[in-house]
Amino acid sequence: MRTDRLVAVLLLLQRRQQVTAAEVARELEVSERTARRDLDALATAGVPVYSVQGRGGGWRLVGGARTDLSGLTAGEVRALFLLAGQASAATPTVKAALRKLVRALPEPFRAQAEAAASSLVTDPQRWGAGRIEHRSPPFLDALQDAVIRGVQVRLGYVDRTGTGTERTVHPLGIVAKGPSWYLVAATGAGRRTFRIDRVSSVAPTDEPVHRPEDFDLAESWREIADGIDRRRTPLEVQAVCAPEAMGRLRLAFGERLDVGGATPDGRVEVVIRGRDEYVLAGELAWLVEWLEVTGPPGVRDHLAALGAALVRRYG
Repeated sequence: MRTDRLVAVLLLLQRRQQVTAAEVARELEVSERTARRDLDALATAGVPVYSVQGRGGGWRLVGGARTDLSGLTAGEVRALFLLAGQASAATPTVKAALRKLVRALPEPFRAQAEAAASSLVTDPQRWGAGRIEHRSPPFLDALQDAVIRGVQVRLGYVDRTGTGTERTVHPLGIVAKGPSWYLVAATGAGRRTFRIDRVSSVAPTDEPVHRPEDFDLAESWREIADGIDRRRTPLEVQAVCAPEAMGRLRLAFGERLDVGGATPDGRVEVVIRGRDEYVLAGELAWLVEWLEVTGPPGVRDHLAALGAALVRRYG
C-alpha cells in the first residue's frame, strides 16, 4: 500500500537525515524508480524534503529538521489514530506504520494519539434481529473526546424501563457493536456498559479518569459480550460431532458454540447455547447426519418428534 511506504520513507528520512533512492529501494524492497516516485510524491504533497545533486547527494528534510508528518493538527492526529484503532478499518501494515508515526509526532500530540488508537473497538456481530439503525447517537463525539482526554463525565442515562439517572463515570472506551454504540466505564459500583443512544446528557469534568493499569478495551469487551451472550442464551445442549462437520457447526452457531475434546471414537465434544429447547432442536435438525445430541432430554425429545413428523409427511 503506497500510504504505508510514504510514511516509512519519511520515518527513514527523519532517522538518517539523508537518503538516496537506492537506499530507500533496499529498505522498502521496491525498485529505485518506485522509490524516486515516492520521494517526489512527498515533496509534491508539501512535506519539506528536497534533493541534493552530485556526489554525496540524496534526499533531505529542509534544514535537517524533524517534521510532524505534513503539519497535522491535534484534531487530525486524533482522527487518524482513532481510525487506526478500529479493527475492521485498517490493515495490520497501516496500524504498524501509524504506531511508528507516534515517535515522529510533536510531544503534545503523542499522548492523545496513543489514547485515540486504543479508545475504540469494533465488534461486527450484532445482537438480536431488530431494526438496524446506522446513525451515530448524539453524545458519541462528546464521550469519545472524554475517553481520549482521560476526564470523568457527569452522565445522564435512561435505562430500558425509561428510568432516568445521573452519575459520574470514568470513561474507558467506546465499542461499536454492529449498528449500536456502547460506552465502557468505571463507576462506583464497578465496571459498567452504557448504550450511547440512551445517554441523555454528558458534562465533562476536570477530574482525571482512574484507569486500571492492566485495562485492555478489547479484552474487557470480549468478557462483557460473552457474559451478555450467555445471559441471552441460557440453555446449553451437549453433543458430539463428526470432525468433518465442525466447519458447518461453527458457521451455524458462531459464538454460541464451545468446542471440547475428542471422544474415543474420534468425534468432537461440543456445547451449543440457545434460548428455547424447541427452537434449538429445529436449528440442530439439519445436522443429524453428523451430530448426536446427548442432552438435555427435552431437546432429544423434540428432535425425535421432528424426525417422526418428517417421516409421516415424507416417508
